[in-house]
Amino acid sequence: MTPPIRISFEPTVVDIIIDRLLPLRPMTVPIIKSRKYARIASSIEQVGVIEPLVVTKADGDGRHMLLDGHLRLHALQANGATAAPCIVSDDDEAFTYNKRVNRLATVQEHYMIARAISRGVPPAMIAAALGMDEKSLGRRRSLLDGISPEAVEILKDKQVNTAVFDVLRKLKPHKQFAAAEMMTAMNNFTAAYARAILAATPQDHLANPDKPKKLAGVTPEQMARMERELESLNTTFRARETTFGDDVLQLVLSAKYVERLIANENVAGYLSERHPEILAQFRTVSQATSLDAG
Repeated sequence: MTPPIRISFEPTVVDIIIDRLLPLRPMTVPIIKSRKYARIASSIEQVGVIEPLVVTKADGDGRHMLLDGHLRLHALQANGATAAPCIVSDDDEAFTYNKRVNRLATVQEHYMIARAISRGVPPAMIAAALGMDEKSLGRRRSLLDGISPEAVEILKDKQVNTAVFDVLRKLKPHKQFAAAEMMTAMNNFTAAYARAILAATPQDHLANPDKPKKLAGVTPEQMARMERELESLNTTFRARETTFGDDVLQLVLSAKYVERLIANENVAGYLSERHPEILAQFRTVSQATSLDAG
């Protein structure tokens, strides 16, 4: 029987007096002047707190450490609030909590904006809540226009620079998919990397093949060389992708075999005395559980 999943939070949102919350880091001037803070402050002013703060259980004096929500707390204080909506965590690992917070992906934000507008929420209100102007909101709403479904599927849960989608529109659908795969493999979703892929894409794979590519500082000869190198890289990537599963399986089986081999005292003793360098390598192999190990 599958064991029940443990919930790390108390199931209800509670209002806690702000004076009882203990932030774990100070709010500096650069943070307060950042665009991220401005968006949060604007959202709270327009629609209130959407995502509750996360705090630890109260200590003996009734105070809670703040695990997540420092910008929201400061914005609430700036608005004169005396209490904040919070969820209480059973986990006191304050320094590792943020690794468990899933931030809104770029494609998910697009769906959220489109859904809100379709339900009658005024674009001006949405723009104010997100800390952007209506022109930027319009670009977010039409983010996926001209993007292939296959590329969207790959990028749907990624933090992608919005300018990447402008670059992808210049590619044919199958090349959009290949570009999204490459960005995911490299874990690089910047506009600069997307433009580099565009520069290395052959002319006949562009959405408008009759329109020459123009990239500042790149000569036609350099562009041709990048195209050849990208094609070679794609071929190598496909070949590696085909054999990746078998390679991992063989690695794991080999590692387990070597682990059992050196667990034998006679074998370990012989290697330690005659071939210590081989024993050290065997121990490294026995600890490997993936192609990333070692």
